[in-house]
Amino acid sequence: MNKSYLITGANRGIGLALTKIIIEKGDRVIALCRKPEEAEELRAISNTQGNLNIFKADVTKEDELIKISKSIDNIDFLICNAGIMGPRGGMNDKDTNYRNISEVLMTNVAGPFFTIKSFIGKLRESKDPKIVILSSRMGTQMHHGSDAYFYRASKAAVNNIMVSFSNELNQFNIPITSFHPGWVQTDMGGSHASLSPEESASSLIEQFKELGSKNTGKFYNYEGSEISF
Repeated sequence: MNKSYLITGANRGIGLALTKIIIEKGDRVIALCRKPEEAEELRAISNTQGNLNIFKADVTKEDELIKISKSIDNIDFLICNAGIMGPRGGMNDKDTNYRNISEVLMTNVAGPFFTIKSFIGKLRESKDPKIVILSSRMGTQMHHGSDAYFYRASKAAVNNIMVSFSNELNQFNIPITSFHPGWVQTDMGGSHASLSPEESASSLIEQFKELGSKNTGKFYNYEGSEISF
């Protein structure tokens, strides 16, 4: 039976790669992105495939997400992929200012919270609902990094939020996990990264399918090994 996926940040990188693979398998994708008019590759897929629907949404704006949730049918998978890097330097990075810090935390932490909250009703209509947050190993507490302070902090925070959701959603039997997608050749990961978006996405999708109650509240690598955080 075909499944329905909702993916945030579906216009580029891992989100786009996930969308392509899922569509090719014949499943349905509800793709959310901030600027659909600029998402040329995503729109090109939509023009030839009937199982892709694109919606304009900023994950930091709960009202936009709620409006979309009222216009769609039930979903089986919710993939919170949208995220930004923000300032990459150390404590003296001139870009580490109030505006940029706020944008990182709102997008990477509040974004998944608002997304899950807005679409939980649609997930509860599914016979096999699952929630995934794309996080990062950079958010683990045991690290040696001295850069990207607020990206790291945001990923630590969203993993914590994932655990809180896992506790609250137990009553509905909805598993929620977070995944490190690997070091991927995206705008964030850079061209020298070890994985292509397609390689990461292909492995992630296989892991998503196997998720169940035993996995909820846990953090995994893209190939399925559990990560301590």
